Formats: sequence, structure tokens, C-alpha cells
Amino acid sequence: MDNTVATIIVIAVIVLVVAVVAALLMRTRGRERRARQAEELRSHAAETSVEVEQTQRQAAAERAAAEQAREQAEIAEARAAEAERELMHTDAQREDALREADRLDPAVDHRSEDYAPGDVTPPRRTP
Repeated sequence: MDNTVATIIVIAVIVLVVAVVAALLMRTRGRERRARQAEELRSHAAETSVEVEQTQRQAAAERAAAEQAREQAEIAEARAAEAERELMHTDAQREDALREADRLDPAVDHRSEDYAPGDVTPPRRTP
């Protein structure tokens, strides 16, 4: 019986050693696999970094173009506002001249409620 117990112990130790070796091999293979995956991910990231740089340059160019367009729009808006002010000034001068002409013209009742500057048809002269 001692032989049987010794044999069982030896077999158990051998199985335990084989299990430990198998676990170590699996662990090593797992590490190697994860290291390969990490390298693949790094390689992919390096490839996409070129795309990222190109996209960053393109975005910067688009921002610059948008800023330039914004500045041009502000200039155009200022010019339009100035033109509007000039138009209003010119129109006010025209209306002042019409009111003055209507005030001087004895045929125009510039004090009536329905008076509109320049809304006068000059009388016809007969030869």
C-alpha cells in the first residue's frame, strides 16, 4: 500500500507540475498576444496620426477662411450702412428742397393735411 500512496503522490505532483507549467505557458502566450495587440494598436494610431494632422491643418484653414469671410462681411456691412446713411441724407436734402420749392410756390398749399412734398403737378401754360 505504501507503494500505491507513493505512486499517487508522485502522479499528483506530476499533474500539479504539468498544470503549473501549462498555466505559465498560457500566461506567457496571453502576454505575447496582448503585446502583439498593443503593437497593432500603436501602429494603427501612428497611421491615423497623419490623418489627424491633415484634418487639423484643414480645420485651421477652414477657420482662417471663415474669419476672413467674417471680416469681409463686416466690411460689406459697414459699407452698406454708410451707403444707407448717405441715401437717407441725400433723400432728406431732396425732400428739403422740395418743401422749400413748395413753400415758395403760391399754387401749392404746403399746410394742408394731405400735403406731400413734391406732389405737385405744375399748371399747364397755354400759348
